[in-house]
Amino acid sequence: KGFGHNLKIILDITITIQILCVYSSAQDAEGRCICTVVAPEQNLCSRDAKEGQLRQLLEKVQNMSQSIEVLNLRTQRDFQYIMRMEGQFKGLRSKQAGVNNPERELKGKMETLQPLIPVLEQYKTDAQLVVQFKQEIRNLSMALTAIQEEIGAYDSEELQQTVLSLESRLRNCMSKLTCGKLMKITGPVTVKTSGTRFGAWMTDPQASPTNNRVWYMDSYTNNKIVKEYKSIADFVSGAESRTYNLPFKWAGTNHVVYNGSLYYNKVQSNIVVCYRFETGRVVTQRALENAGFHNVYPYTWGGFSDIDLMADELGLWAVYATNQNAGNIVISQLNPETLQILGTWNTEYSKRNAGESFMICGTLYITNSHLTGAKVYYAYSTKTSSYEYTDIPFHNQYFHMSMLDYNARDRALYGWNNGHQVLFNITLFHIIKTEDDS
Repeated sequence: KGFGHNLKIILDITITIQILCVYSSAQDAEGRCICTVVAPEQNLCSRDAKEGQLRQLLEKVQNMSQSIEVLNLRTQRDFQYIMRMEGQFKGLRSKQAGVNNPERELKGKMETLQPLIPVLEQYKTDAQLVVQFKQEIRNLSMALTAIQEEIGAYDSEELQQTVLSLESRLRNCMSKLTCGKLMKITGPVTVKTSGTRFGAWMTDPQASPTNNRVWYMDSYTNNKIVKEYKSIADFVSGAESRTYNLPFKWAGTNHVVYNGSLYYNKVQSNIVVCYRFETGRVVTQRALENAGFHNVYPYTWGGFSDIDLMADELGLWAVYATNQNAGNIVISQLNPETLQILGTWNTEYSKRNAGESFMICGTLYITNSHLTGAKVYYAYSTKTSSYEYTDIPFHNQYFHMSMLDYNARDRALYGWNNGHQVLFNITLFHIIKTEDDS
């Protein structure tokens, strides 16, 4: 979870070099203003080769600082959540000891909370590790500042090795965070207000950490123009880098960019189109057999939202409904290159009663409305082919949600909320892998 790759978090690490700040009206979950920092400027440190190396190191340190801050937020929030759950567990255990015939509900809560206890100590260890990383980054930033004032006072090769070592350790720490179960949604952060009431915006979860391009698709029908921005900052300021004129108009707002390609529903059909941005051409297109389209089985808000394309940690998915499944939601995993169906799961949740849905780690989460008071009400696991009812509220700030999609790279939900482009933070319950795990 977190907005690490897009909304740049201002850290408590001071680097005394010239910077460029792009401010917006966005706020984080604690109400603090957010700005994007780009450092150093392109014409800075261009006098010789050593200064060029220093510029690259400064950029790496800044990127690592942002990633560490995201990891810190994730670890601290999950740690606080688990500490509260541990308190509940101990309270329930005391109640159970004093009752000869515990009620079924009490047993259920005990079983739900039991898995949290073994991972608590690992969370404490990770929290300490993040604090150590932050201190090392702070020390390295101070060294870089001194070099900025007097080039050559520090062995650049030794500095390079220090940066590489920190990068490696950070990647190892991040890799411990595996797929998890959705526990909480916070926010939203309002990124921008633009377009009509309905639309979609997204980044590519398969892109590299340095590729933060944003794609913007306004309206749910009668349009085939996709706008591209090089970064969140450019998106906020309205500085387009490129536009794409698609060969076919789209239906709905449930598109996804995955590994450099746009996947969308061709208007007035059940055909899924794969459009490659690099070549500006359609790679492939394929019909979803029996899938309803053109407001036969839309979400509650309508808008030709019959076919929802999405991606998560496990790949590309299509969510739709068929007559054969009595209008209930069908989940299909797709081959990103051929669009062939790799597997299909039939749920018992009516597509017309769903507000929106999104996939996280192979589980489909469904909201019960697109209006105020909506919550994540139902979850279907493709791993176990089973479902459960949930009660996870989220703040529908602008009263009408027409797009809600999970980005696995950012661990965030992208939303289009009544003409506002927003981001939601999420909390996942996950097991942290250790070196002893097989």
